[in-house]
Parts: sequence; C-alpha cells; structure tokens
Amino acid sequence: MNARDAIRQTLDMGERIVSKYLEDLDDADLLVRPVEGMNHIAWQIGHLISSERGMMEGIRPGSSPPLPEGFDENHRREDASSDDPARYLGKDEYLRLMKAQRVATKAVLESLSDEDLDAPAPERIRGMFPTVGAVMVLAGSHVLMHVGQFVGVRRMRKKPVAI
Repeated sequence: MNARDAIRQTLDMGERIVSKYLEDLDDADLLVRPVEGMNHIAWQIGHLISSERGMMEGIRPGSSPPLPEGFDENHRREDASSDDPARYLGKDEYLRLMKAQRVATKAVLESLSDEDLDAPAPERIRGMFPTVGAVMVLAGSHVLMHVGQFVGVRRMRKKPVAI
C-alpha cells in the first residue's frame, strides 16, 4: 500500500459512513439540533462540501465543480447558528454535491505524484497541515470529525444503529 491508497481508503470510508448515517433520515431531520449549540446536519454537510472544495482548489485550482450561488455563505462557521430552512438544501442535493466534490477530490489525488504529496500545503492551512499529503488526509478525515454528531439526531428520531 502506498500513500495514495491509504488516502483513498480514508476518503471511501468517510463516504460510506455519511451514506449509512443519512440513508433513513429525511430533509427535516437534517435541521434538528440534538443538543443546544450543536450544529445541525444540514450545516455540517454543507461545511464539509465547502471545506473540501476549498482544500482541493488550494491544491489544484479549477479542479472542483461549482457550488450553487450562496452555498459557501450559508455554510460559514459564523452562520452555523441559523435555523432558517431556506438557507439549506435537501438531503438528496447535499449528497449529489458531496459526491461530485468527492469525485473531483479523488481525481486530484490520482494526479499527485509522491513529490506533489510532499510539497508545501496551501499557505492558509500550512500551519496545521504542512504538506499537500496532509491536506489530502484531512479531506478524508474531516468527514469523520463530523459524522459522530449525526448520531444524536439518529437517537432523537429513534433510528436504528447504522454502524
């Protein structure tokens, strides 16, 4: 196994977990806050899509599909407290956008040589993620930082254990 294989496995695992946790939730479930101050799933998914897109555009400008107008603004950290359903999309649209971005992310990964993975990361995140390889690992693991929060909604909605 090489670095790209390990990164690809992390990307794939995140996709499988998100898909499994969301498969029996509906659009209304995505706007539930299971604990005061916790971000709802709609915001989190949008944040994940927007963040991953930003990472890939920092590595390979022009590599990512466009997002709907206002998408980034509606999923900024400063706006995570919004409960306005008009600012958020439905589950199917989030999953479509997430899949399109993930396809683009995997294409970026496949385009990278070992030397590229060792190259300095985009400056804005270099302090925490010093290399392009570290950013690619982040693209896969960032999803895993958020999906655990989906479980609170699943328990509130009395959904079965998904994983």
